[in-house]
Amino acid sequence: MAPTYQDHCLPDDAERALLAGRAWLADNAGREGPALVALRGEVLVDLSAHVSTMADLLERDDAAWVVREAPADAIGTLTEVLANSHADTPQAPYLLAPCDVQAIKACGVTFAVSLLERVIEEQAGGDLKRAAELRQEIQSLIGGDLSRIKPGSNEAMALKTELQARGGWSQYMEVGIGPDAEVFSKAQPLSAVGHGARVGLHPASEWNNPEPEIVLAVDAEGRVRGATLGNDVNLRDVEGRSALLLGKAKDNNASCSIGPFIRLFDDHFGIDDVRNAQVSLRIEGNDDDFVLEGRSDMREISRDPLDLVAQTYGAHHQYPDGFMLFLGTMFSPIQDRDGEGQGFTHHIGDRVTISTPKLGALSNVVDRSDRLPPWTFGIRALMAHLNSR
Repeated sequence: MAPTYQDHCLPDDAERALLAGRAWLADNAGREGPALVALRGEVLVDLSAHVSTMADLLERDDAAWVVREAPADAIGTLTEVLANSHADTPQAPYLLAPCDVQAIKACGVTFAVSLLERVIEEQAGGDLKRAAELRQEIQSLIGGDLSRIKPGSNEAMALKTELQARGGWSQYMEVGIGPDAEVFSKAQPLSAVGHGARVGLHPASEWNNPEPEIVLAVDAEGRVRGATLGNDVNLRDVEGRSALLLGKAKDNNASCSIGPFIRLFDDHFGIDDVRNAQVSLRIEGNDDDFVLEGRSDMREISRDPLDLVAQTYGAHHQYPDGFMLFLGTMFSPIQDRDGEGQGFTHHIGDRVTISTPKLGALSNVVDRSDRLPPWTFGIRALMAHLNSR
């Protein structure tokens, strides 16, 4: 499937958006490495003369000036860089995930629909064939509209007591409607892949799906400075066997994609735009005619984005390099793909596109983690690159 390189990856109002990212560049001396970039019109410019890391940029009070006005050399048009980014073997310059030394955290079970699906995974023990039957049983047991229940409220605790008495309580219900959010480490700093790259599935998984999410960019003081898109790739069978396998289910080679750019908060874009966003997902099969589309409405999230930030950062935990925070998704695909009652799972070669009007679109092709290029560029490599530059 040949991508369209502009492929609507930019916000609808890109002309006024503050868009910062990272790209892999090569200089005239043959040295290669990452650099901060900004989009100005149709051209990407190199911000290396002004700032070394995205974490540094997000700390600066003049970040808007750096992105929009600071003197900077062009590295190429967006069309050229996107073409490189989508290539099977990308050549510089190409896009990277827009974060670098920040921790990459994620929130789970923040929507009622995803809560039900996590309970189903748990009860099915990773067997996707049991999911359809269990879905009906569990919905009958729980009843009502969970999306209207405020986590940690008296109503939520009353439901917990009732479900415990009926044998229907679950560890996923605890983080879904209890007082404490699920916040976990999704990936290591510098391990996320960017727009156009392939995302990875652990080869042991036979039941998996993308998770389209908004990702907040938070600085070292716990202030949200911008937002972007992310794919929190999920292995339903692995986590379904045991929640203690969350690390195996979530953190694998290229199992986290973020991008294409961080949109910095300003007068035209802020936290209320995140709260009101609708995140769309499109999956296009490469080896069949399968197409699946879905949407997550952020207005249906059970915990406010700033509450999720406060549960991640505070007196109990600091992040001196800032952090990226996946906010969760209400999208858990159940559309049959390979046979009646078997639900959805990825095929190798699927193209996944996650989009929302004010952040643009993040597009990746699905592959196996063990077949993708190994992750080799870590913190020490970044330090050596910055020293040489």
